[in-house]
Amino acid sequence: MQNSTYNLYPELDVLEQNTIKVDDLHEIYYEICGNPKGEPVVFLHGGPGSGCNPAQRRFFDPAHYRIILIDQRGCGRSKPLGAVTKNTTADLINDIDLIRQELGIQQWLVFGGSWGSTLALTYALTHTSRVTGLILRGIFLSRTSELTWFLGDVKTFFPAPWTTLCEFLPDNMRSNPLAAYEQLIFSDDANISIPAAIQWNAYESSIMTLLPRPANTNLSSNSEINGEIELARARVQIHYIKHHCFVGDRDLLAEATLKLSHIPTIIVQGRYDMVCPPISAWELSRAMPHAEFQIVEDAGHSAMEVGTTSALVCATEKFKHLISAR
Repeated sequence: MQNSTYNLYPELDVLEQNTIKVDDLHEIYYEICGNPKGEPVVFLHGGPGSGCNPAQRRFFDPAHYRIILIDQRGCGRSKPLGAVTKNTTADLINDIDLIRQELGIQQWLVFGGSWGSTLALTYALTHTSRVTGLILRGIFLSRTSELTWFLGDVKTFFPAPWTTLCEFLPDNMRSNPLAAYEQLIFSDDANISIPAAIQWNAYESSIMTLLPRPANTNLSSNSEINGEIELARARVQIHYIKHHCFVGDRDLLAEATLKLSHIPTIIVQGRYDMVCPPISAWELSRAMPHAEFQIVEDAGHSAMEVGTTSALVCATEKFKHLISAR
């Protein structure tokens, strides 16, 4: 698919920031960048629990695309931060489509990575007629095998991060790290919950890339705000994992074969992805044989590794012509 390296577009400002009240509890943040009259594309972030960041706007040509980024329930700038009540995959799908309707968009390109790929597929299966195409990265299908990998089997390749995660816990809680971290992270005592959340989040961060990443120097100096963000991310993620992301009983591969064979799709996967191993992307490409499938040979899970970033920007460039040709 690629004959050259594609870089992120330059930093760009937000055209519009808004929130939408979706029920009696949740208020969902979304922002719009790029060309207000351009081809609409919605970006679905990972996690679950992560929220959006400014770099994610830059996968798209701002002269061509009307770029919509959404912070999912409990995430980022959505309120209440870290809330897990009334927070399921079905709720998120409804929120995404409410925002589409609010913006008067008939159809849009859907871009999702990691957990966002689950959400993108589920959205496309629910609102197929509203989707012009799919760009999917680091495929995660919320299956038991994938969760078992993340919650233990990955120690085959990353024994140190797994040991660090477990050794944070008291000896009598180490046999079930998910239950143990749930107990700590949902504690009402911030002196217990926030350190546990930081430790939980650090585990995933430590296995994100093929090569070690430099330390993040862009964190806010406000440790209280950082702690709240870390806690919200961990609470939402554990809530979803505990419930198999509310899609664990569905066969998304079979559903995609039946319903999405006419949706133009590009799948990008890091060869050495230790968060979402390539088997899921391979199986999805077999279920959707019309999809363009690219393995990035020198990448892990992160969208910000050079090869993966290039493949994703290349995909958004390709869709500029695919959508207009339909």
